[in-house]
Amino acid sequence: MNGSKSPGLAGFGILKNTTCHTEKKISVFFSIIFMTVGILSNSLAIAILMKAYQRFRQKSKASFLLLASGLVVTDLFGHLINGAIAVFVYASDKDWIRFNQSNILCSVFGICMVFFGLCPLFLGSVMAVERCIGVTKPIFHSTKMTSKHVKMMLTMVCLFAVLVALLPILRFRAYQIQASRTWCFYKTEHVEDWEDRFYLLLFSCLGLLALAISFLCNAVTGITLLRVKLKSQQRQGRSHHFEMIIQLLAIMCVSCICWSPFLVTMARIGINESRSKETCETILFALRMATWNQILDPWVYILLRKAVLKNLYKITRGCCGVHIINLHMWELSSIKNSLKVAAISESPVSSKQINLQPLSSMGQ
Repeated sequence: MNGSKSPGLAGFGILKNTTCHTEKKISVFFSIIFMTVGILSNSLAIAILMKAYQRFRQKSKASFLLLASGLVVTDLFGHLINGAIAVFVYASDKDWIRFNQSNILCSVFGICMVFFGLCPLFLGSVMAVERCIGVTKPIFHSTKMTSKHVKMMLTMVCLFAVLVALLPILRFRAYQIQASRTWCFYKTEHVEDWEDRFYLLLFSCLGLLALAISFLCNAVTGITLLRVKLKSQQRQGRSHHFEMIIQLLAIMCVSCICWSPFLVTMARIGINESRSKETCETILFALRMATWNQILDPWVYILLRKAVLKNLYKITRGCCGVHIINLHMWELSSIKNSLKVAAISESPVSSKQINLQPLSSMGQ
């Protein structure tokens, strides 16, 4: 019987000849630290979002707040569920044969790993698209990007991630216990069947596609903001553009640095028909880097506010000795100022005033 197609036997063959040896104390330390820091940071981000949503209910803020809330809630549950299962596995001395006779725990672990891995990437790309539309097409954004549409997009993103995660189960292809015996995922050793390679390539391609969309949209948004900044002489506009450019650069750098190693590693394993040369330690290191993205998400999207940027400005000015921008231009936090400028740009009154300014200047 093919072990990869038998739910009761899947994953246990790797326990006989495991070649990956990880130190238990260090592994438990990493799992507990990742789970604790992720839960605390995402909980703080959720509290800030709820407070902001209660204070500001303009249409221009609804899409950003809903998407950001979906992102941090997904990261929070990812740390809670995956972290709890990982700690339980370590506490049970990684004896999968004893507590995973029917392979239910490994299947749940694998589904959660895929879902909570792809869903934040999808939400990040959706946020990048929403931000790009809001900057380049403000009128379309104000009329089409309503709360109802954003909730539909969130639901579709989650359902698609669930479908990808459940695909092996629907195809009677169980998730596999990995060589370190600490987590479950697609089959990564002795990958010879085309379906096993397909799942690895599907996961990596979807993740890389989400990163590419985020990079492209953020690049377009950043270029647009730079052009507006060069033309605009208003202090508020300068502050808003400077904050948004810093946030866009941070989002792109964190996502690419954290997720690229794991996605590329999975792609290389899926492409190689014979046994991949990727070691267990390499895969674990890439997985931990991907976990850091879910920890840093709330800090990049939500908590990177004027206080942090002021400190960065002071450090940069002290090191370089260059006067970049006056501190009194930081009038509002990044979220408040960004949404305020978006609301002003989307209002029809402001657009009419902008159109009438050239005519009045010509008449003078």
